[in-house]
Amino acid sequence: MTAQVLVIGEALIDIVDAGDGASEFVGGSPANVAVGLARHGVGATLLTRIGRDDRGIRIAEHLASSGAALATESWTDEPTSTARAVLQPDGSAEYVFDIAWTVPDTAVVADVVHTGSIALFLAPGAAAVVDRLARASRAGSMVTVDPNIRPALVGDHVAAQERFAAAAAAADLVKLSDEDAAWLYPDLSPTDVLARVAAHGPRVVVMTRGGAGALGLGPEGLVEAEAWPVTVADTIGAGDAYMSSLIASALDDPQLLTSGEALARTMRRAAVAAGITVSRSGANPPTRAEVDAAL
Repeated sequence: MTAQVLVIGEALIDIVDAGDGASEFVGGSPANVAVGLARHGVGATLLTRIGRDDRGIRIAEHLASSGAALATESWTDEPTSTARAVLQPDGSAEYVFDIAWTVPDTAVVADVVHTGSIALFLAPGAAAVVDRLARASRAGSMVTVDPNIRPALVGDHVAAQERFAAAAAAADLVKLSDEDAAWLYPDLSPTDVLARVAAHGPRVVVMTRGGAGALGLGPEGLVEAEAWPVTVADTIGAGDAYMSSLIASALDDPQLLTSGEALARTMRRAAVAAGITVSRSGANPPTRAEVDAAL
């Protein structure tokens, strides 16, 4: 696959506290998406902000080992960001962040530009990210967005809604979780959330709902897909694996943006990618071969 994806957003170290000690994993939603894309054979470059410290070097090595590239503008003399994840009994995680976010400009030309999570909402970098999406859309790139809301970091609710709406207006494909939907639009049903987001402009909107599967809204209406049943180790990186699978499928099959049948196939495949990820610890998305073998 020769297509190039530019992923813009945070890369950090997840410090996972499971009650019996802490372990460190490379994380950050956009970084996870870049790794997931590379493992699907997609050319992915991450534009981020990491320090020239041991943790930053570890992030760079992790990206390289998966086949993803790191934009050279990503390096900074400030410390690498962290997120402490405290695992709950059901395998979900609650986060405490130590992060700063600015985004450098870059000349990387891409067929797809993706962003989301902290990068989309945290000042001062967030405004530059939304501007980059709008420019990419005008230039003819496919734009994909995953809000991946972190309530402690997004600031004012109305301002966050407006920022998300601006990003969605530039997007062709938006993926959000049911938790994102509940935070952004607490008074709307899942189908009404899909319709609200689609009204901003994206051709496809997908909502993941954990074990309840996913709902998608495309040009031919609603599509529903079941979750892939697994024993959950933890849920870290599940949504990112789902997102990277959606992007890879959009590059494999452009009918995703026009066909309900193609959207259903894509959602089934993404469910498998997310299921494999939650079956093992940390954000560890599968390769294309692993997904193919499980389907």
